[in-house]
Amino acid sequence: MAKKPEKTTFYCTDCGTEHSRWAGQCSACGAWNTLKEWTQPKISTSNTNGKVSGYTGTKSTVIKLAEVSLSESPRWQTGLAEFDRVLGGGLVPGSVVLIGGDPGIGKSSILLQVQTYLAQQNLATLYVSGEESLQQIALRAKRMQLPADNLSLLAETDMDTILAVAAQTQPQVMVIDSIQTMQLDSIASAAGSVVQVRETAAVLTRFAKQTGTAVFLVGHVTKSGEVAGPRVLEHIVDAVIFIEGQDSRYRLMRALKNRFGAVNEIGFFAMTDKGMKEIKNPSAIFLNRDRQQPTPGTVVLGLWEGTRPLLVELQALVDHNGYGAPRRVAVGLDGNRLTLLLAVLHRHGGIQAGDQDVYVNVVGGVKVVETSADLPLMLAIVSSLRNRALPNDLLAFGEVGLSGEVRPVQNGQERLQEAVKHGFTRAIVSVSNVPKTPIAGLEVIAVATVEAALTALSELS
Repeated sequence: MAKKPEKTTFYCTDCGTEHSRWAGQCSACGAWNTLKEWTQPKISTSNTNGKVSGYTGTKSTVIKLAEVSLSESPRWQTGLAEFDRVLGGGLVPGSVVLIGGDPGIGKSSILLQVQTYLAQQNLATLYVSGEESLQQIALRAKRMQLPADNLSLLAETDMDTILAVAAQTQPQVMVIDSIQTMQLDSIASAAGSVVQVRETAAVLTRFAKQTGTAVFLVGHVTKSGEVAGPRVLEHIVDAVIFIEGQDSRYRLMRALKNRFGAVNEIGFFAMTDKGMKEIKNPSAIFLNRDRQQPTPGTVVLGLWEGTRPLLVELQALVDHNGYGAPRRVAVGLDGNRLTLLLAVLHRHGGIQAGDQDVYVNVVGGVKVVETSADLPLMLAIVSSLRNRALPNDLLAFGEVGLSGEVRPVQNGQERLQEAVKHGFTRAIVSVSNVPKTPIAGLEVIAVATVEAALTALSELS
């Protein structure tokens, strides 16, 4: 019987990159002392008919693009509208979704909620746990007051056993909690290693595509960061969703990859003793509308996240630097963007901050990546530097160019309408973002340059 020779490779435990030889540093991610040796098992080559088939389980054939069926399967609603939004409108049959996040962030809780809801909708469900006992899951469901009639549970870590049970019960939705605890007997590696995580995920993906089962994979990193994280799986699964907000009772669900929807959608939840509760009006939790007196360095930004507007509060603190190089600290914003805006402010606005420490923050833990924060961030910095507060009913958004021009951003009218709903009466925006039809109760101040924005700021404060 012909045998393939053993092959020894090295995998980075941080990013999963394969290396032909050992090295002190991973050339892909730059981490030190993370390469681990793995010897592939011997595989018999005498049976040439046992080749791996495609995801459909049948022999692949060439087909014209125009002949491909465009019919789509209806999506399943998860019972949480915010979760459905991040997924792109619901759960797609046959998809593999990775739910990532730190331990204790609420991954198991929200999936238990989803599974019990789907079970009540007469969908066959299976919750596979490799970390908790069945009693622990039942106690959590009782604490969260979830219906426990139709949900099937399995406590197992052996992948062959799990697939055998799944083939017998034929679930439509299956949860693997967590992928770091699963293992294949054919791989001589411990559970949680890069090889085991990658190969078990590949087996589950093939099972999902062949049977049409939607699979949720729970992936997390330990507090010490020793176990391979969800980054190993990003290229295998259909969607990667992370839950953020460990230091707050609020949770932000963000799609980093989604083959069935937009990747810039965000869902908002509140962590309670009854599980994850979706927040219908997320702008309200990021705005301090109870503050009576205006505060210097504070302004509200009209942000666009996915398919909806979001109002968040920007804060800036400018303080004199008595020694050394001035500090530039940005939390929730791009630090390089902050440095760029300070240079534009000096060149085109005549505002000198070279001897000042500048600290900026986005309230509520939101990460702002779009350029609409340029104008309000600049206004907040000037407000803090001059110690002159801006009105509480003021909103701003707009991109600032290197030549000092204020550029428009997309969906400007929707942002302004969202501001009116929350009681804002004035807005500073680009000239091109001025709505053609005036919005009742809102004064729109159009600016074309940084100089014009500073002039409008002086008239308001």
